[in-house]
Amino acid sequence: MPFVKVVKNKAYYKRFQVKYRRRRLGKTDYRARKGLIIQDKNKYNTPKYRLIVRVSNRDITAQIASAKVEGDAILCAAYSHELPKFGLPAKIGLTNYAAAYATGLLLARRVLTKLGLSDIYKGAKEATGEDYNVAVSEEAQAQQKLKEDGEKGKRPFRVVLDVGLARTSTGAKVFGALKGACDGGLDVPHSNSRFPGSTKEEYNAETLRNYIFGKHVADYMEHLKSEDPQRYEKQFSRFLSAKVTAEGLEGMYKKLHAAIRANPVATKKARKAPAVRRQRRQRLVATQKHANAQQRIENMRRKAASA
Repeated sequence: MPFVKVVKNKAYYKRFQVKYRRRRLGKTDYRARKGLIIQDKNKYNTPKYRLIVRVSNRDITAQIASAKVEGDAILCAAYSHELPKFGLPAKIGLTNYAAAYATGLLLARRVLTKLGLSDIYKGAKEATGEDYNVAVSEEAQAQQKLKEDGEKGKRPFRVVLDVGLARTSTGAKVFGALKGACDGGLDVPHSNSRFPGSTKEEYNAETLRNYIFGKHVADYMEHLKSEDPQRYEKQFSRFLSAKVTAEGLEGMYKKLHAAIRANPVATKKARKAPAVRRQRRQRLVATQKHANAQQRIENMRRKAASA
């Protein structure tokens, strides 16, 4: 019999350590997570906030969370399925790049309103695609104004981007949500290298603006309408049912951004009263069953005697 080297022997299995559950399921990169949540020891339990962006087939989720021993604590959240409340037709897409930007903008304005910083840090006036950093553009002005009023200044709310297992390729939707959060007034460390139109040599802000307002979709709509009207009516049937044309697409997104800035606070749904559960009959013991049987016998005898 040939010699076989035993690789996984008893000592190996005695020392084998099972990986974390979310690592076994392929849901969490713990090496990346540790780098995102680790905090300086001299910060004394100060939470380190993350901008969590997740894109699914039907929704875009944006949350601001901090890590605790018992798990992540969510400070604020925004979802793309909320955008129809602000004027975006639900049928024309809630997972595209423009929707990702609007979701990030909604989250930024919502959390700043919750923390009482919305009046100090208002973010970019309009989505132009240009690089915007609230820590550079607004912090100095805000600090100077507070010094004149004799108050203590408040720094911009700082978060770091958490993309999870998503691929960080150029033009990815997670960076659309990042741009929306930056324009909304959050301080998120980033560079322009992953926005649409960015190359090693230069950064084209006009290309990013076109993606934010869906101009690339509008251009394709016009091209298809002139080349193949039948296919245009089939492919953009939801746009036509919502009465959205290529010319009105940019205006629609501008109204959406304005509505988000006007009132980003989430409305709570009225909870229905819980239905009253039907209680089970209490089970009888043997003595109670015997007493009930005797009572029925007595009633039958009484009826028979009266008859």
